[in-house]
Amino acid sequence: MKATVGERPPQSEKKLRGRAMPAKAIMVLCMLSFFFGLLFSGSMWVTPLQKKEEAANALIDPKLSLITHRFGEGDQRDIIGEVAKTHQAIQSLDKTISALEMELAVARTSQTATSSSSLDGSLSTNKVLKKAFVVIGINTAFSSKKRRESVRETWMPRGSKLKRLEQEKGIVIRFVIGHSATPGGVLDRAIDGEDTETKDFLRLDHVEGYHELSMKTKIYFSTVVAIWDADFYVKVDDDVHVNLGMLITTLARYRTKPRVYIGCMKSGPVLSQKGARYHEPEFWKFGEEGNRYFRHATGQIYAISKDLAAYISINAPILHRYANEDVSLGSWFIGLDVEHVNDKSMCCGTPPDCEWKTQAGNVCIASFDWSCSGICKSVERMKDVHNSCGEGDGAIWNVLT
Repeated sequence: MKATVGERPPQSEKKLRGRAMPAKAIMVLCMLSFFFGLLFSGSMWVTPLQKKEEAANALIDPKLSLITHRFGEGDQRDIIGEVAKTHQAIQSLDKTISALEMELAVARTSQTATSSSSLDGSLSTNKVLKKAFVVIGINTAFSSKKRRESVRETWMPRGSKLKRLEQEKGIVIRFVIGHSATPGGVLDRAIDGEDTETKDFLRLDHVEGYHELSMKTKIYFSTVVAIWDADFYVKVDDDVHVNLGMLITTLARYRTKPRVYIGCMKSGPVLSQKGARYHEPEFWKFGEEGNRYFRHATGQIYAISKDLAAYISINAPILHRYANEDVSLGSWFIGLDVEHVNDKSMCCGTPPDCEWKTQAGNVCIASFDWSCSGICKSVERMKDVHNSCGEGDGAIWNVLT
């Protein structure tokens, strides 16, 4: 039944049609829907990204992640301090490991040292290194018996005093020599006989020769570090006067230094002329003609710490040798973290130079003549130098090691 004009629609139809929504309300509803959509969409994309960043950070720095987990978010101020402490601990551990590796390598070297042979001629594999403060090797030659006697009569103790010095003070002194080109020949027998009487030699597995001094130096340090566990190792020539008390007192000041190289540092010219006394065949490696060597200790006397001697022993096969022994030694330490100590008391002149210094209270460690690379006519003059510049025979027994 249709309603006629002017009649009201039935009540049920009115309820179904409802009331029309205003246009402003529809616009507001649309805008709200849009903003809610953006908010929901943003949360969906940011959350996975944050998770990925957290995972990446955990992989990049696990130590920081562990510390954060340990202390919690409320204690972030201590994290940086803990990281610094951890870093310091790791550095300390690295140094300890490095030291142990060095000792292990030295121990391995000691097993092959020629002087560690037992009575039956076999090598001792369970050898314990002898403890010492310093080992002083006096470089000598087959023809230098009179020089050795002049040293024994002046600054080097003999016999029971030499043994007592080693036992009470940890000061080991030996004349250092290799063997002749014909082992067992007359030259070697002469040294064997002298050693039987004096007991103050260290024999090296080395063929003696003036042009082999760099090799002898390398073998010397490799040998002594395999026999004695010392704080320092010294090389000195047999025509140089030494005041042992002053030497030991000076070395003791550097006892805490791990890598120290002590001597009279110089930088002499690189001689390219053939026939010159100190001719350097590899002069071209040092730049243009007329250049000078890098700083290194003069060869008459120098001292190195245990770590440096161990370094020479471990790397002996690949350490390059130049014509001059002192240059070779200096080159082995170039590029290493080594403290070079330039001590001019290790290169005083002979009287009157060292005599004036002694009278002024500045006793020299070593004295020699530059013009002779040692004391000129040392056999005749060593006693005079000792009387004029010596510290007194009792000085060595009063030093602390």
